Amino acid sequence: MSKPKNCDLEKRLTPLQCHVTQEGGTEQPFNNEYWDNHREGIYVDIVSGEPLFSSTTKFDSGTGWPSFTQPISKNDIVEKVDDTHGMIRTEVRSKKADSHLGHVFPDGPGPNGLRYCINSASLRFIPKEDLVKEGYGQYLKLFEKK
Repeated sequence: MSKPKNCDLEKRLTPLQCHVTQEGGTEQPFNNEYWDNHREGIYVDIVSGEPLFSSTTKFDSGTGWPSFTQPISKNDIVEKVDDTHGMIRTEVRSKKADSHLGHVFPDGPGPNGLRYCINSASLRFIPKEDLVKEGYGQYLKLFEKK
């Protein structure tokens, strides 16, 4: 799916979702939909539906935003230098829709040492039990016990 026109986005996204994904905004920590979501499933771009993150790599970073050690596929994420607010960070955007998602930091617990700190407002959660119904059945393999 590609990025809809902005006039279409304003009809189906909340003002916060538009602000975050289209204007590079940030939602409040500890006051967002997924920071403490512990259900199994995947997180997709709220704009395009492209799969981005899995609950299998989600962890509690203590920051108040959903945090992941890695995306489902590095090919679906674009990283850009962000030098706003007097600091240099790495912004994370979705590849197809070019939605602002959040930032990635080199202080995560995973094997790559990364923490993808993502705004809930840029995501839609698909529970594991709804993956097939929602058209994401190929991602069930992420939840198979090894």
